[in-house]
Amino acid sequence: MLQKKIDRAAEFIQRHGHLLRCPKCHDESIEIKGYSITCSQGHVYDLSKKGNLYLLDKKIDTEYNRQMLIHRQKMIETGMYRPMLEKIANILKEDDSDYLLDAGCGEGSFLNQLDKLEVPGVKIGCDISKEGIELATGHEMSALWLVSDLTNLPVASHCLTHVLNIFSPSHYGEFERVLQRGGKVIKVIPEAGYLKELRELFLGEKNKSSYSNQKVYAHFEEAMTTVHKERITYNFNIPKERYEDFLSMSPLSWQATDEAKKRAILHPIEEVTVDVLLLSGVFRN
Repeated sequence: MLQKKIDRAAEFIQRHGHLLRCPKCHDESIEIKGYSITCSQGHVYDLSKKGNLYLLDKKIDTEYNRQMLIHRQKMIETGMYRPMLEKIANILKEDDSDYLLDAGCGEGSFLNQLDKLEVPGVKIGCDISKEGIELATGHEMSALWLVSDLTNLPVASHCLTHVLNIFSPSHYGEFERVLQRGGKVIKVIPEAGYLKELRELFLGEKNKSSYSNQKVYAHFEEAMTTVHKERITYNFNIPKERYEDFLSMSPLSWQATDEAKKRAILHPIEEVTVDVLLLSGVFRN
């Protein structure tokens, strides 16, 4: 008989509750009683039936709705990001990762794929999207899923070996706080050619279809000492049965006119470019 998600999450916290802290008062004395966690100051948070913890004081609106996240999940499951994830898995295996947080995990597919690649260690995923985290609980893997704010991580200080940050905003002050000395941030940034075919389909003019994330990279270098830097570029053949998911998997669909969307359906493309910068770094002090 399959274990209920809420029981699986409760057992996870029983074993690894020392990794958590109260998001309200920052107390790190966390206990689990039944299906609730409490700190020594009496703040209580209940596990949902889906097995995740909601740790926000108030809802934070995000444009990443459930349907878009499902499209994204299906594309990740096709193996679209497999070469990139294999590189990340190699770094984590070489480091023999003990405690890994995916900060900005969305619907949890990247962390799930890394788990399938046999990346070691205890795994936590967090995101501000309640819908994303609820989808993440559907993965059959051992992990704790948290609806939480990147600027106030509900994670104890200096307890993690790695923070994973893929296509997501960063908060290096919090990353430094939660990492052990010598712990790594592994960050993935889209490069100029990322999904260029989709951008051309939706945005039309080629001068609108390229962009730069130089400021994001400069912020990483300013905050950290870079240990690994690698540009990963390859073409991915889009499965015909996943073409609708492909068109709807990213914020690019928000910018497209109805006419552009119709054109994209009538004139489907067969492959897309994945072009990303993979970085890992350690804090200097």
